[in-house]
Amino acid sequence: MRQPSLARLATATLAVALVAGVSACGSPGQDPDAVTLDFFQFKPEAADTFDAIVADFEAANPDIDVVVNTVPDPDTAIRALLVKGKTPDVLTLNGSGNFGLLAKAGVFHDFTGDPVLERINPGVQDILGDLGTFEGREVNALGFSSNANGILYNREIFAEHGLEPPQTWAELIDVCERLEAAGVTPFYGTLADAWTTQPSFNGLGAYAAQDGFFDDLRAEGADVGPDAPVSFERDFDTTLTRMQQAYTFVQDGYRGRTYDDGNAALANGEVAMLMQGIWATSQIQAVNPDIDLGVFPYPADDAGDTLLVSGVDVAVTIGRDTPHLAEAKRFVDYLFTPEVLDRYAAEQHMFSPSATSTGTDDPMLAELQPYFDDGRITGFIDHQVPPSIPLAAVLQQGIFDGDGERALATLDNEWRKVAARTGE
Repeated sequence: MRQPSLARLATATLAVALVAGVSACGSPGQDPDAVTLDFFQFKPEAADTFDAIVADFEAANPDIDVVVNTVPDPDTAIRALLVKGKTPDVLTLNGSGNFGLLAKAGVFHDFTGDPVLERINPGVQDILGDLGTFEGREVNALGFSSNANGILYNREIFAEHGLEPPQTWAELIDVCERLEAAGVTPFYGTLADAWTTQPSFNGLGAYAAQDGFFDDLRAEGADVGPDAPVSFERDFDTTLTRMQQAYTFVQDGYRGRTYDDGNAALANGEVAMLMQGIWATSQIQAVNPDIDLGVFPYPADDAGDTLLVSGVDVAVTIGRDTPHLAEAKRFVDYLFTPEVLDRYAAEQHMFSPSATSTGTDDPMLAELQPYFDDGRITGFIDHQVPPSIPLAAVLQQGIFDGDGERALATLDNEWRKVAARTGE
């Protein structure tokens, strides 16, 4: 685990202290002897939704006062709290590689056997568990909402040119060629922000990563390379080739355009598609509230093999050493009622992980719901890559110079260095 710099640590600690100080007052009508729960909440855009959910919970549970601490720079802030031995009672965290590292450290509660797990789509829990657990056997968090990585598209442009969302990779290339022939730019490239290569890497690389690729890669450790049983060089050639092919259909000047530029371009009808995920939809709709926006997965060669890449946008857990475990579990139990799960998902334009969910009513997301219903979902592969590996920069260079072989060899080399350094 990388340690934050002293400056960042101090900043985060001060931020947490300030937020805690502002939020420490109990809610009106709460029992003066109520147990206080510290609720670490990492999504500022969801602050109003969580405040309303907490207010409803407290109204029904006057003996519990939930103090919501919405923090800046949450990855640094949670590390600062852990270093000081002040793990919050209840936490929300993004289901990312950073969460996996913390889970492996054994700082979170074990939900194994908890009846609350019966309320959650098992596929969502599998994605979260694959990120890492304590000693490889615990259930260290619960999936509270799910996002989706895919290709955003302007339905009006597709309809104007008689196009349907492609079901196979060949159909996607055909769509791009037909748009280009009609004078429409198929994709907007945003490679000034290197990280924007990762959505397509996740979507296309998901197929190469099936059947335990990353488990096998970790088992090889410092022996990873072109002659190893699995490696980026051996297994991800098609992924890089297809990424490069998709980038042949972007606008001129894509190397200098940013994520914000891409969202605005799609919103304004300048392009037909954007290689992103549903997290971008709010910004696109802010530019053009009337846009008819759709999303489809990165397709496989056979439509029946297509998988939707989905991540746990919000995971909920409990601090392992909380002195208020019973109250924390009561709050978490409330968060995982189907009504609360569905309410949060609807307000935040995400997917509910509820096992009893009837699906999203959001027309923008309707095309993706069947993948959740059928369990055809898989996790973000970049969450499996150690943060010390400069994945975004390597992918960006591989698109710039067209040398996919060198990019994959670089990833293998970086993986070897991490394995040699950490013994994993």
